[in-house]
Amino acid sequence: MAKEKVRIGVVAPASRVEPELAARISKIAHTLCGERVQLFFHPQCHLSSGHFAGDDDVRAGAFLEVANDPAFDALWIARGGYGSNRILERVLPDLNEAARAKSYVGYSDAGFILGALYANGFPHLAHGPMPADLTRADGEAAVARALSWMVERASRSLEPSLAPGARAAAFNMTILSHLIGTPFAPDLAGHILMLEDVSEHMYRIDRTLFHITSNPGIRKVAGIRLGRCSAIPPNDPNFGAGEEDVAKHWCARAGIAYLGRADIGHDSDNKVVTFGRFTNVAATGES
Repeated sequence: MAKEKVRIGVVAPASRVEPELAARISKIAHTLCGERVQLFFHPQCHLSSGHFAGDDDVRAGAFLEVANDPAFDALWIARGGYGSNRILERVLPDLNEAARAKSYVGYSDAGFILGALYANGFPHLAHGPMPADLTRADGEAAVARALSWMVERASRSLEPSLAPGARAAAFNMTILSHLIGTPFAPDLAGHILMLEDVSEHMYRIDRTLFHITSNPGIRKVAGIRLGRCSAIPPNDPNFGAGEEDVAKHWCARAGIAYLGRADIGHDSDNKVVTFGRFTNVAATGES
């Protein structure tokens, strides 16, 4: 059953968001959920330190402040970009039981955090839309989808292939490729692994899938679903194959079941994928 009021803290462990975006998100949350949600954007979200929303210590401190505060039910990652990996060693040892109890939502660069938390046994993790998605075409629908999952666990927010009892995880494929071989990589044996990417040449997608599917741990997954690979730059010369062609190729070479497409990607249609065994207790509704 959904909680009477859900308190969501927003932090930016990578790149910043504008204060105007926070105000728009808060208005959408109130319109969609009314008094059922209380949204707090940590001031750190709006800082700027070169590429990042504050330096590494500032970003780590803000993450810990929200994660460890039992007043918050969920931590919503403001946007991707780059930088979440830089705070992992600072954050992970200092997370408390309140941090373990809350939900975490994000994708793209946030996969560094979701993967590391999953490797450390955190149970309430989800690949899903972030506040920065509001800037996309039809971005309000993406934001509403994430809020609906955090506030009421709405089944309409979920990636449709999720099946009761099955284990799943979703990543940007470039981020997962960089996680593999680090102490922060989760054990994905027996999981349905969903992968997506954006703005990568076909040769890079091919190379990344080679690396992912060559890993002995990844070869223990239950199968791979391919999300959308959008904004693929032209390859010179023409690569001669599309993203699904190379996904099928490397799955076959690795002995991994290719399970078809997944409804995830860097776009406003990006659906929520819960990490671990799927046991959603959800409100129903239209997708």
